Amino acid sequence: MDNVPWLSILIWLPVAGAIALLFVPGEAAARRASLGVSLAAATIGLMLAFAFDPAAGAAMQFSESFSWISAAGLDIRYSLGMDGIALSMVALTALLTPLVILASWKSVNDRVRGFHASLLLLEAAMFGVFLARDLFLFYVFWEAMLLPMLLIIGVWGGPRRVYASLKFFIYTLAGSLLMLVAILACYLHPGSSFDIGRLSASLPSMDPSAQKALFLAFAIAFAIKVPLFPFHTWLPDAHVEAPTAGSVVLAAVLLKMGAYGFLRFAIPFFPAAASAFATLMIVLSVISVIFGALMCMTQSDIKKLIAYSSVSHLGFVVLGIFSFTEAGAQGAVLQMVNHGLSTGALFLLVGVIYDRTHRRGVDDFGGLAKPMPVYAAVFMIVTLSSIGLPGLNGFVGEFLVLKGSFEASRAAAALAALGVILGAVYMLRLYRDMFWGPVTSPRNEKLLDLTGLEKAALAPLVALIFLLGIKPDFVLRRTAAAVEASLRSVSRQAPVEASHDRR
Repeated sequence: MDNVPWLSILIWLPVAGAIALLFVPGEAAARRASLGVSLAAATIGLMLAFAFDPAAGAAMQFSESFSWISAAGLDIRYSLGMDGIALSMVALTALLTPLVILASWKSVNDRVRGFHASLLLLEAAMFGVFLARDLFLFYVFWEAMLLPMLLIIGVWGGPRRVYASLKFFIYTLAGSLLMLVAILACYLHPGSSFDIGRLSASLPSMDPSAQKALFLAFAIAFAIKVPLFPFHTWLPDAHVEAPTAGSVVLAAVLLKMGAYGFLRFAIPFFPAAASAFATLMIVLSVISVIFGALMCMTQSDIKKLIAYSSVSHLGFVVLGIFSFTEAGAQGAVLQMVNHGLSTGALFLLVGVIYDRTHRRGVDDFGGLAKPMPVYAAVFMIVTLSSIGLPGLNGFVGEFLVLKGSFEASRAAAALAALGVILGAVYMLRLYRDMFWGPVTSPRNEKLLDLTGLEKAALAPLVALIFLLGIKPDFVLRRTAAAVEASLRSVSRQAPVEASHDRR
């Protein structure tokens, strides 16, 4: 694989595909072309996953770098690289894009070329965010992600799509502009550049008060993206109004950019500030876990219920990161992948039933197990994955996060475990009401089970739910060194630990 710019190909292939769609005659051809491009990107992503060498430690692999902007004293480089954390997110992105295209094959019939072009541009921007090794380049891709997601929600979304898309855009842009100011401050620090490796070496020596200010700027931007309480209010609206493809990508990949940002930038750049604010971050994480779970228990809209479950699950991820333990952070990265698989599958499943009935209220269904047995079986597998049943993908990640957070704070771990219990309550209750409750309408008895196309979109996710439940080391071995490097400069003393906690 030497001398081939695989990472650039991965990023720019979807861009080329999006441009080509403008000249493809006919909607059917546009769908096939979009699927072909996304499958090519998925093939490259799979190839990189198997070519990735865990023995190389935290070193960047498949690296590319050349000067991009050198005028006016700037040294901005087009620099790409992949470590284990980036690999896990790139692989998740590459897998899900062709699946959401399949899921949208018959449900999106308006402005088809524009829809698929937006999906491909969004895929390219997400790849760029995870692969950029220059902070300026990272910011360019971070901002480039906003427009296609805005269009996907605002053009192909539900009745309140304009409100939801603008709310998403304003929240994210506000955090991004705050982060931009912090990026410029980092660049002006003596001995720094936009190179992420050099910044990780120079910024920890910054004055503590300056570290705290810059950490907060990055942290707010990433907390909005996660989203962490109290920055979460844009998420339910965006999910409810987005088309199925938008909800899947938003939940499975875009939300992970916030957690990725904490691991890649906020903690390595400002370890003293990260340690100082760790108590606050853990408190907000625990609130997110409990608040998200309680909100799920009050929802009558299935899509909004799953949206709030993401607030709870991603709070769990941030808790693992800010435990500053290897187990907690490793579990957090694994849960980023697991959440992408299980919640992505849940949104696909909601899309299936919505396409048939144009309804998504919990009370709109009941007794679906009889007319839709395959659908019921898949929904049960994904439900059990989401609540962390041993043997499925969610269990090991949850266990590692709880182990790591227990080492930092027993109280935080206990409250997070309560969130896990509440998660089982609302998901199993949802399953009971949808599939075993009384039939609420005669038309539900005549619903068609999963079609071949829908099975094709869901089958890879179900397979990975079992595979990562049985063999989580496939992810953990590749992320271990990168996670350890991200936490290396942070004090190992847990910030919320009481004097008796380790006794």
